Amino acid sequence: MAFLKSFLFLTLVSLSALAAPKGNVEKGLAIHGYDPVSYLDGVPEKGKNELQSTFEGATYLFASQKNLQAFKSDPSRFEPQFKGWCAYAMADGEKVDVDPKTFKVVEGKVYLFYNGLFGNTLKKWNKDEVNLLKKANDKWKVLVKE
Repeated sequence: MAFLKSFLFLTLVSLSALAAPKGNVEKGLAIHGYDPVSYLDGVPEKGKNELQSTFEGATYLFASQKNLQAFKSDPSRFEPQFKGWCAYAMADGEKVDVDPKTFKVVEGKVYLFYNGLFGNTLKKWNKDEVNLLKKANDKWKVLVKE
């Protein structure tokens, strides 16, 4: 059963990478509509359609005018790492969608994780964060160049 889960997960990962744009956006919307600034407050909030900003082809929604202004002043500070792809999967160079409520802030940077049928990758990440973060950063540098 574990083999089957791994096989299905890798198949889904491969298919999503083929069809996905550079950043993890759905119909142009980043983080499934969650406010990127709210992650640094420790509680991700859904953004409002009337409060939005575009950065590098992705539209971000915001829960408040204050968060929108903060983002506009320095978007790269608030944008999730790996353009919103799952940090755990990025350690293998794979682009995998995330559960926007499964996240971790490390040194002021937001990392998002897959949490679904195949498990919670944040739990796996926490067991070997230093090694996985290095791998993910290395793989991301290669993907960005493609």
